[in-house]
Amino acid sequence: MRPGLRSLLLSPPLSVALCALILLSLCFRCQAVQAENVTVLEGGTAQISCRLQNYDGSIVVIQNPRRQTLFFNGTRALKDDRFQMVLFTPRLVRIALSNVSVWDEGGYFCQLYTDDTHHQVATLTVSVPPETPTVEVKTEAVEGGEVVLVCLSPRSKPPATLRWMRDRREIPGEVSQQDYGKTYSVSNTIRIPVERRDNGAPISCEALHPSLPQKKIRHYRLDVHFAPTVRIIPPPGILREGDSLSLLCSVIGNPLPRNVQWSRVNDTLPERAETAGPTLTVSRLSQAHNGTYLCQAHNNYGRAADHYTLLVYENVSVTPTAPPTSVPTSLTPIDGASPRDPGAVVETQSAVPYAVIGGILALLVFAVICVLIVTIWCSVRQKGSYLTHEASGLDEHGEVQEAFLNGNDSREGKKEYLL
Repeated sequence: MRPGLRSLLLSPPLSVALCALILLSLCFRCQAVQAENVTVLEGGTAQISCRLQNYDGSIVVIQNPRRQTLFFNGTRALKDDRFQMVLFTPRLVRIALSNVSVWDEGGYFCQLYTDDTHHQVATLTVSVPPETPTVEVKTEAVEGGEVVLVCLSPRSKPPATLRWMRDRREIPGEVSQQDYGKTYSVSNTIRIPVERRDNGAPISCEALHPSLPQKKIRHYRLDVHFAPTVRIIPPPGILREGDSLSLLCSVIGNPLPRNVQWSRVNDTLPERAETAGPTLTVSRLSQAHNGTYLCQAHNNYGRAADHYTLLVYENVSVTPTAPPTSVPTSLTPIDGASPRDPGAVVETQSAVPYAVIGGILALLVFAVICVLIVTIWCSVRQKGSYLTHEASGLDEHGEVQEAFLNGNDSREGKKEYLL
């Protein structure tokens, strides 16, 4: 070999390039296999594909995660009808697995047997979406107490996310999960204080999962137990003899009391009284039916009652006093009074004489009072005049006595006295 050619072949850069070119030519002719990972929902169908390069008819084998041969060059090797050969070409081998379960999860081997065995693993992942969650009541909801509710999703993969919602706000709870090997059980527990007004309030539990296009919701209404309340609805207006009485006993409670009991305080119900559930009816009333009537109801959480006092008015007939030839008297109801009230009815014609007589009596009383006042005034003035004159006489007697004692002339004294 020429020295120049030998030096050219032995030069390191050229040697590396030549080796790379030889390897590329060999790899262009070598066979290879590629596998694709698959994710599928439980119960669905998985497509497992093996892509081939430069396939020359060598043996292609597909095995399950337990290394059991499923297909050998397109021929079924395992008797499992869920596996079907979908496609077998020089470029692509594809099988289908129907009704997938979590136990089918794992790596599926695509093997190509040539001078050197080539294989790739296609990983099958099975996702288990949760069902609509359930709500369990751990403690009864009683007025003034606390209710414990549990939202449960018994099976999912990966674990579902549960949350309680009320009035579009999340209620924080205690979340726990259990691992059952391939699937998970998730629960969310909340404790809510409740009152009577919370009975029937809507609340919901939501389950979220990556495999679900939208969340699954379980709606629930709070069932709060409380003692009953009773109210008697009385009839309108005034009841008279001969009328009918109908009383309705309105009862509210949870649970609703089954029976409503009617009774009469310190007496029995009238013979004509009839009860139909919450309604008490008494026909042809009389004053003997007067009294207090009681409605009672109870459930497991308490008892309640309400009473109604019945007062039956006597029928009063008004007899006209005018002779038959006169204009008939008419009855006019007093302003603001019910026409049915006997005390609120007067006779229009008989009202005029009573007014005249009343006016005359008032004038007489006034005249008598005036006479008494004048008499008393005159008497007082006469007594005052008498006392004044008596006092003047006493003064004159004293002056004469003083003049006599002083020895003065009686005439002068008399004169001075007279003056």
